[in-house]
Amino acid sequence: MIKVAVIDDYQEVFQQIIEIKKYKEKYDFKVFNEPFLNENEAIVALEDFEALFIMRERTPITKSLISALPKLKFIMTSGMRNNSIDLQSTKKNKIIVCGTEINSNPAAEITWALILGLLRNMKQEIDNMFQGYWQTTIGLELKGKMLGLIGLGKIGTQVAKIAKAFGMEVCAWSENLNLSEANELGVLPMNKEDLLKNADIISIHVVLGDKYKNLITKKELSIMKKTCFLINTSRGQIINEDDLIKALKDETIAGVGLDVYEKEPLPQDHKLRFLPNALLLPHIGYVTAENYSKFYKQMIENLEACLAKKPIRELK
Repeated sequence: MIKVAVIDDYQEVFQQIIEIKKYKEKYDFKVFNEPFLNENEAIVALEDFEALFIMRERTPITKSLISALPKLKFIMTSGMRNNSIDLQSTKKNKIIVCGTEINSNPAAEITWALILGLLRNMKQEIDNMFQGYWQTTIGLELKGKMLGLIGLGKIGTQVAKIAKAFGMEVCAWSENLNLSEANELGVLPMNKEDLLKNADIISIHVVLGDKYKNLITKKELSIMKKTCFLINTSRGQIINEDDLIKALKDETIAGVGLDVYEKEPLPQDHKLRFLPNALLLPHIGYVTAENYSKFYKQMIENLEACLAKKPIRELK
């Protein structure tokens, strides 16, 4: 029997999607609903398992963790990319790593939830309603404003199309912007500095890598309009958090909408939690019933294929 650890199932949904009894003769599942406090705790908890089902980038699968788990043979991750897995170490230790498909539309949808939430002061107004108040703020319209997209890939393209439906102007920049695709979408290509200067709302949709880490620092924040709203549903490390916190305190920009952070889960005493011009979500951009169903069902398919010595959706 294969021992399988399902880690970081924060919402306790694995057993709602997967009928464990169906696999009781083949797999011994153990589900972990809380994040590990540190790597040592993870090592102790996972040392007897041959397979891990992991959710995106919640628990880092580092070289040191891998070396401390000699029984580990398989890792199944949600998504076809996971920067928190040391793939060199898995390859060296002959551990097979497989991914799953993922719907990109939820990330685009949550981007607009953050944009609308900021421009219409929804956090304040919702809080006020529960305190007995009525209409305490004045919102802003989207029509006619300029949306600046940092990244025009699969998610950025969806965000751009919705912006057009709202009657917005859209500009975009990235290191590898496809000019013909931008033209087809009616998106104006810009260099980074011009985008930062001119956009009323800036939304980040690039994949985290060395060239995009700390892409937004105090320098870039100082270039933005004081009325600008910054949105990040990509990865926390793209924005320097210390610089962002200072900019929000100083009202260098109007506000920020975040679904991702440098450290996740975000610590309870983190300064971002106490800023009135920060609208925060707990990295739920991809957290939908449709995605989770796809993740866990395909993890099972992946493991079955690996045991049959015919791996599918392999990450190398």
